[in-house]
Amino acid sequence: MKRKRSPPSKTRHVALLYPVAVPWMAQFTRGVTDYAERHGRWTLLTSPPTLSGADELALNVYSLRDWQGDGAIAALGSRAEARAAAALPIPVVNFGGALPKSTVPRAMTDHYAVGRLAAEHFLERGFPRLAYYGIQGVAYSALRAQGFRHAAEKAGVACDVLQAARVRHPRASWRERVHPLEQWLRRLVPPVGLMAVHDYRARVVIDECRLLGLRVPDDVAVLGVDNDPGVCEFAQPTLTSIARHAWRNGYEAAAVLDALMAGRAPPHAEVLIAPEGVVRRQSTDTVVIEQPDVAAAVRYMREHLHEPLGITQVVEQLAISRRRLEQRFRRTLRCTPHDYLCRLRVERAKELLSRPERIKLHHVASECGLAGAARLRMVFQRFTGQTPMAFRREKRRDVPR
Repeated sequence: MKRKRSPPSKTRHVALLYPVAVPWMAQFTRGVTDYAERHGRWTLLTSPPTLSGADELALNVYSLRDWQGDGAIAALGSRAEARAAAALPIPVVNFGGALPKSTVPRAMTDHYAVGRLAAEHFLERGFPRLAYYGIQGVAYSALRAQGFRHAAEKAGVACDVLQAARVRHPRASWRERVHPLEQWLRRLVPPVGLMAVHDYRARVVIDECRLLGLRVPDDVAVLGVDNDPGVCEFAQPTLTSIARHAWRNGYEAAAVLDALMAGRAPPHAEVLIAPEGVVRRQSTDTVVIEQPDVAAAVRYMREHLHEPLGITQVVEQLAISRRRLEQRFRRTLRCTPHDYLCRLRVERAKELLSRPERIKLHHVASECGLAGAARLRMVFQRFTGQTPMAFRREKRRDVPR
């Protein structure tokens, strides 16, 4: 006997409120709509991207007071907006990171993890000093600085932090605006790995370094956040950036809202979305190694990465004992030569797996100097916690239905 099909669920009307011109919002919105297509029937109300907050048709949290909808997903940027959201008769999920605490459930990027990942990127490259350039009074900037500084301190590396004040005088000249940054850059001792709170400020750092005669990446290696192609690809040199997992953030924010609209209790803690990873470009394409044997070993590994290279060959090239090389690697790069070589191979594999064309795993393995797909899977999973196929699926946003 056939089971009766349950009646279709009610169509939910959901408002999506976000700042105009945020580079990752398209991916975030895709995550929301993908969730809605797979788990329910939603219609989304949003502002056209050309409208500013001053336009009478632009959406904000205050405009939802008399809206006959079911829920909202919003980037709440002020305490007043948060209070207004909490007072609405519909559930609201906050995905913004501007506030230290949210009065409504929140699903957002793990900004502490973003900072930690940036520091690890620089530490792997042997930088003896780190620096963070952020924005005063913004919670996500403070969290990124925290993660960055804590990772540096754990590694015994000094970290300088500038949380710049937001410009209070709209008529201030450009030189007045960047003066605190310029003075801070003059005080930093090269070589230094510098993280900026987002891509645009990272690009300003690159421009200021050029004016001060500081070479990027040799004197100051620069990294941003958001992986905005319009900023990263046209910077000179091109800008390394951390990609937030915007699609996953949208998907998880929609899942929290769905539960709230169904009458379920909110999550006990904020839902934090791990960043997608570091997208490496020219602005950090350097390794700071003052120890000559380690520098020579790293150079040889990079030049022969596509070959089935082992540490025995590296040792033979340097005419140094394996034990001594391992001791110097641990002191300089805080890892063994074998682990460093594996990390280089994983970085190369990530680049190949991220390409639009679907390269077969055994070809990826060969390009990384690894003996077959099985070896690639083992090394990749050890250093990333996921298989190469899972990494590629994530890149393509191929979430199982």
